[in-house]
Amino acid sequence: MQCHLVYESDIGRELQDLLEDDDLEILLGSNHHPRCIIQFISQSMKLLDLEETKRTLLESKVTCLHEGIGVCEQIVGIPIPLSYTRLTSRFLVLWHLTLPIILWDDCNWIVVPATFVSAASLFCIEEVGVLIEEPFQMLSLDELCIRVCENVQEAMKSEKKIQETLLMKKEAASRDPSLNGHPTSGNEQKNRSNSISPSSR
Repeated sequence: MQCHLVYESDIGRELQDLLEDDDLEILLGSNHHPRCIIQFISQSMKLLDLEETKRTLLESKVTCLHEGIGVCEQIVGIPIPLSYTRLTSRFLVLWHLTLPIILWDDCNWIVVPATFVSAASLFCIEEVGVLIEEPFQMLSLDELCIRVCENVQEAMKSEKKIQETLLMKKEAASRDPSLNGHPTSGNEQKNRSNSISPSSR
């Protein structure tokens, strides 16, 4: 999505470490790269043996991703009207040309630096307005993508460790089950044996 929104992005270089060569070749041959990735995700979910609730949850997340792509494309594809920017520029130029003439009697030579400061400030504000038309060029998307990738990898590693830990506990519980289904310690077993009455022995 970052490569799709930022112009002159090399999607092949950005995704060569994340996708296999054949998948990357299919992606590069598509006209709309985010939609192609969503198709990969959807087809992969169909091949997985998932519960219906998990499948529904994943499909809703993919739908949210698709809607987010549409919103970002609208931001990029609907710029500020050109007539508005031209009108603003012409008004600022005319205003700063007439400003020294009007203020000369009151300010004399002070009007020169005052006009310069005013022009620099207002034209910078106008330039910021133009940059807002394409905000993705200014955002630190590289750092955001790296952070997302690291979070996903960390979640996968922690999930594997949690599964291994729970499986070990389950195996231990099946070998030495107690009354409540949890493994008992040696002291608990000793106390339980001492509590048995002589008649029952």
